[in-house]
Amino acid sequence: MQSPHDKILYEYALVRFIPRVERGECINIGLVMMCKRRRWLRARFAIEEERLRAFAPGADIDALRRQVEAFERCAAGCPGPIGELEAHERFRWLTAVRSAALGTSRPHPGLCSDLDTTFNRLFTDLVTP
Repeated sequence: MQSPHDKILYEYALVRFIPRVERGECINIGLVMMCKRRRWLRARFAIEEERLRAFAPGADIDALRRQVEAFERCAAGCPGPIGELEAHERFRWLTAVRSAALGTSRPHPGLCSDLDTTFNRLFTDLVTP
């Protein structure tokens, strides 16, 4: 049984909208967090169209929403080759470096006693404006 003083190792990465990969400019639109020991993986997004249009006029927000939905399905463990992987393997796949409009930061580690509370705090601090 876990005591309240035991800490759980987790990793998280920011999910970023990168409208022009060649420029390297991005805006945080989501968070993905994983705990291998608990086989726990969560992703959440905040798609604020007005903010995104101010950042990237002419951006295809509908295409971004479709990409975000696919990311969420993979994180949730949907049927399919990626969704059927263990939580930590899906996290590694989702956070792999790629040149696309949807990218992630490098994963960052942390310790906490409550994964859901930590996820919500990180999302509020790092993603919501």
